[in-house]
Amino acid sequence: MVISSLDNNKVKKYKKLKKKKYRDLYNEFIVEGLHSVLEAFRCGMIIELILEEGEDLPFECPYVYVTKEIISKISSMETPSKVMALCKRFEEPEEIGDKVLVLDGIQDPGNLGTIIRSAKAFNIDTIVLSDDTVDLYNPKVIRSTQGMMFHISIIRKDVVTMLKVLKNMKYPIYGTNVRSGTDVKTLTKRDKNKYALVIGNEGNGLRQSVNMECDKNLYIKMNDKVESLNVGVAVSILLYELGN
Repeated sequence: MVISSLDNNKVKKYKKLKKKKYRDLYNEFIVEGLHSVLEAFRCGMIIELILEEGEDLPFECPYVYVTKEIISKISSMETPSKVMALCKRFEEPEEIGDKVLVLDGIQDPGNLGTIIRSAKAFNIDTIVLSDDTVDLYNPKVIRSTQGMMFHISIIRKDVVTMLKVLKNMKYPIYGTNVRSGTDVKTLTKRDKNKYALVIGNEGNGLRQSVNMECDKNLYIKMNDKVESLNVGVAVSILLYELGN
C-alpha cells in the first residue's frame, strides 16, 4: 500500500517533525538520505523507513511507502531524497569516557554537524551541548554529520554545572582563546589522556562564567594576518592535535 493522502495521520506527523517543538514532543526525528539512514539502521535507531514508491531497501524494519508528492512535503531539502527514516531520539549514555567535548552556545547547524563529524574522527567519547546550542535534531545538523551523530554519545546539559561535575571527577578543563594561552602543540601525552575541551559561541567565544571553570586556555598558532578561524575548522584542528 502506498500512502497518497496528505491527510494521512502518519504524513501529518512526519510534517510536524520539521519543527523542534514536535521533535521534543514525540522524542522522534526524520533522517534523510541513504547514507544517513544506513548509519541510523546500523545503530538500531530506526522506528520505520519512509520510502518513495518504487524504492526498495533490504532492511529488516517496519516501512511505509509514500508518493513523490508526499516525500516533497516531508523533506526539508530542496531536492528530496527518496529514502528517509523516522528515528527515536538518543538516550543519555551511562558513561562519558575520558575525552569530552563541551559546546557552549554553538548556533550554526552546519558548524555543529561539522564538529560532530570531527569529534568522531578524532575519538571524542562524549559531546556535551549547552542548553542554547542549536538543536541536535535540526535537519541541517543531521545532514552535516553524515551519519556520525549515530556513532558518538551526545548529551545536553547546563555547561557550568557539567564542568563543575567534570572537575570533581579530575578532568582537566581546556578552554579556547584565539590569541593567548597555551599553544595546543605544546601539550604532553599526559595532558591529552583525559580532558574536557570547551568551545564557545561563533561570535562571542566562551561566556565568562564558563571560562572561569577552565584550567587553561588553548590556542592554535597561525598567521597574524588571520583574525580567526571558522569554529568547525578550529575544533577540527584542536581535536587533531589532542589526538596525537
